[in-house]
Amino acid sequence: MGNCVDCLRNFFCGTKNTNVRFSLPAVCFIWQIAMIVLFGIFIRYDEESDTHWAQHKKENNITSDIENDFYFRYPSFQDVHVMIFVGFGFLMTFLKKYSFGAVGFNFLIASFGLQWALLMQGWFHHLDPVTATISIGVESLINADFCCAGSLIAFGALLGKVSPVQMLLVTLFGVTLFAVEEYIILTLLHCRDAGGSMVIHCFGGYYGLAISWVLYRPHLHESKRLNGSVYHSDMFAMIGTLFLWMFWPSFNSAITDHGDGQHRAAINTYLALASSVLTTVAISSLSDKRGKLDMVHIQNATLAGGVAMGTAAEFMITPYGSLIVGFCCGIISTFGYLFVTPFLEKYLKLQDTCGVHNLHAVPGMLGGFIGAIVAAFASEAIYSKEGLISTFDFVGEFADRTPATQGSFQAAGTCVAIAFGIVGGVCVGLVLRLPIWGDPADDNCFDDEVYWEVPEEEESIPPVLEYNNHMIHKHQDISESNFSVEQS
Repeated sequence: MGNCVDCLRNFFCGTKNTNVRFSLPAVCFIWQIAMIVLFGIFIRYDEESDTHWAQHKKENNITSDIENDFYFRYPSFQDVHVMIFVGFGFLMTFLKKYSFGAVGFNFLIASFGLQWALLMQGWFHHLDPVTATISIGVESLINADFCCAGSLIAFGALLGKVSPVQMLLVTLFGVTLFAVEEYIILTLLHCRDAGGSMVIHCFGGYYGLAISWVLYRPHLHESKRLNGSVYHSDMFAMIGTLFLWMFWPSFNSAITDHGDGQHRAAINTYLALASSVLTTVAISSLSDKRGKLDMVHIQNATLAGGVAMGTAAEFMITPYGSLIVGFCCGIISTFGYLFVTPFLEKYLKLQDTCGVHNLHAVPGMLGGFIGAIVAAFASEAIYSKEGLISTFDFVGEFADRTPATQGSFQAAGTCVAIAFGIVGGVCVGLVLRLPIWGDPADDNCFDDEVYWEVPEEEESIPPVLEYNNHMIHKHQDISESNFSVEQS
């Protein structure tokens, strides 16, 4: 019995082996070959991307190619695609020695995730029962990017503490869970969630937090020297923030109804984002005794308004209502970075590298409940009869649903997203605890050199002061200051 216990202890607590020379290529090759086979069996072009488009136009009296959905959706797809690969990737480059991992692993898991998402979402939403095939078009690409976003959010909570093999597993299970919870929320409960406050941000945030809780590292302080930023890493992260901030109106409006719904979603998101910037700056300055701003707050909490506006973006929340949402979420998110994140780590043993609890989980949850409240108070006087039917898709078996009932289902959808995130994250975390995935030791986290060939840093050359006017002044100021101290 004692030998068995010793064996288990050695298995789970032995020295970490971060060599992924065989495991990472094996996973990448096998899974990509599986994608090729599954795409060959199931995936086909839809009628608007197939060569039968010309015949389809003739049969349906379509006079121009402009009516192809590609021309409506592709600009939004471009924006969302940039957010996924540039925005999310660069937002996580704030760690001083983990920029390769942030951008590179983001690139890897999104590239795998979008393929798996096309299959999973296709099986749930677009599987033809006659041919057993899935038809994809430009809207499918947007939805696949949305699906990847949930796993990328989870990556933020785990950043620097997991191996690329583990992140591919997080993505495999994350996309699968996403497809199931999305089907329950959007199809069975018939919720509206154009910008994904519930299905993307709430789910992804709690999914990552639950995994991080299971993978708690009691000795992570051994890597404390690398768990922080330097001047240039914060600037790179700010690039990610600005890309996300600029394109978030496209994210929330990308798959809404053509016309007023898409137009209104962009306006509401635009206003909420602007409002959250001001309140983030205000709270960040107030929290410091000298009134200085913290770049962590500016990089993250300024986006909270866009997250919270996701569900209600296409609703008649009104322009001033959008400003209120951004106003409140900027405050809540910044307070989260100031007080909640330290509390979670100290008392709940939850290590959240990027603070996804404050940017995605809580704003996403609030966005879901905001959408429920706005939906519950909808009326024909505000929307018009046709507008009410169009906005909430009150057709078919849902034709008799009232706004109040819709509001209750919206709230239920938020709870489903939270449950899937937490329970799914705990289960996936238990799988990732197996010591076979090549994750780093506690004293080796947040370091690119574990998984990347990192070029040597250039030797620092002392500035030639006589040719550098601004350095001359700086030198003089320092000399005068030292002189004054000595004299005193």
